[in-house]
Amino acid sequence: MLGEAPLAQQFSRDLFENGVFGMAIGFPTVPRGKARIRVMISASHQKEDLDQGLAAFRKVGHALGVIQ
Repeated sequence: MLGEAPLAQQFSRDLFENGVFGMAIGFPTVPRGKARIRVMISASHQKEDLDQGLAAFRKVGHALGVIQ
């Protein structure tokens, strides 16, 4: 949950640059101020894939000040 759509859109772009596709979801799909990132995980993903995704979320989150 990121709050505002522009932040979610930037987060999505930065994730993509780090090898992870995470779609920014904002209004009207979700209420205003409740923008978020949606990812699709499947049974074909390996632990290494999930670790890479988490590392990308951590890196981007820190860079954008979402994670301290």
